[in-house]
Amino acid sequence: MGESMITGGAGAGVLLQLMRDGRPRTRAELVQLTGLARSTVGARVDLLLHKGLLAPAGEAVSTGGRPPATFAFNPSAGVVLAADIGATHATVAVTDLAAQVLAQREETMSITLGPRAVLDRMLQIGAELLAETGHRTVVGTGIGLPGPVEHSTGKPNNPPIMPGWDGYDVPGHVAAVLGGPVLVDNDVNLMALGEHAAVYPGVDHLLFVKIATGIGSGIITGGSLHRGAQGVAGDLGHVQAMGSQADACRCGNVGCLEAVAAGPAIAARVPAAGGSVTELINLVRAGDVVAANEVRAAGRRIGEVLAACVSLLNPSVVVLGGQLVIAAESLLAGVREVVYARSLPLATGSLQILTARTGAQAGVLGAATMVLQHILSPTEIDARLAV
Repeated sequence: MGESMITGGAGAGVLLQLMRDGRPRTRAELVQLTGLARSTVGARVDLLLHKGLLAPAGEAVSTGGRPPATFAFNPSAGVVLAADIGATHATVAVTDLAAQVLAQREETMSITLGPRAVLDRMLQIGAELLAETGHRTVVGTGIGLPGPVEHSTGKPNNPPIMPGWDGYDVPGHVAAVLGGPVLVDNDVNLMALGEHAAVYPGVDHLLFVKIATGIGSGIITGGSLHRGAQGVAGDLGHVQAMGSQADACRCGNVGCLEAVAAGPAIAARVPAAGGSVTELINLVRAGDVVAANEVRAAGRRIGEVLAACVSLLNPSVVVLGGQLVIAAESLLAGVREVVYARSLPLATGSLQILTARTGAQAGVLGAATMVLQHILSPTEIDARLAV
């Protein structure tokens, strides 16, 4: 970084990245870490303090003389609105700048109501949560949707279960009320981001698989979310399942993994469930043998596809999330059984296949993380401080 760049707010964003771990540091420590001149570090720290992004954190232990002051990242400098909108539910949360949830609400909501009704209700809930937390404005909004999203525009792209949403300007609708930025992505991508940030920040290669009404995956490679050329990487539910050519899928094809191993497909094979995923989950929790066996068999079908993913992507952690996984340990057992048997020993030698630890919060944590990665990036911080 050239000295000519070190004027005003320029370069302060890089300094803030060092501080986002929350550890208090002195000016002298920052000089040592960055190799910059003390006057440069001092100017950047003062600017970040003035904007509230850093805050005093007491005094360091003195080695003689007056103890030096320390500073730390201030996550209360702003709030993010995060929403995880599923096929039949929505979870909306307000988080601080460290993605800690300050207030949250979940309610039943059908995605088939259309974008205007769903987004307006999300905004209404968001306004109520902001009032609860004592905030009026947000620094950014993140939204997860249950279908393919063109991340660069935030517009859904031919989503099979979202009538009326194709090409809809979701960011424009929300920004008209809250201002920007508004970032939108597929819900499973955001679950992957949320689980990675909250539980596995040191893992560079992770595969998150959601198993519920549908099946999808989010891919973390090199520590970052992999979206693919058109943003549809990880569309696991529409990979052909072996021996399933007769099973019709809602996407229009036949034999998709989702058509044979997602919640509705399993419930249809358990007479006592009456086709209801909720009742299927209740049966599993109650110890019903038929339901447990069908869920484990579905886990094996998912494991067949995941075995290929493990060989192709070589993740060190595979995380299974979604309502079925939370309810049914037998599904995890079925997945493990096949993946460990069919993948190459080198790929599975240290592979962990685990259930999600973020639970129902994975989506909103990921939505908040997506926004924070954007607004707290060095480029964005420098642009904001230069105004």
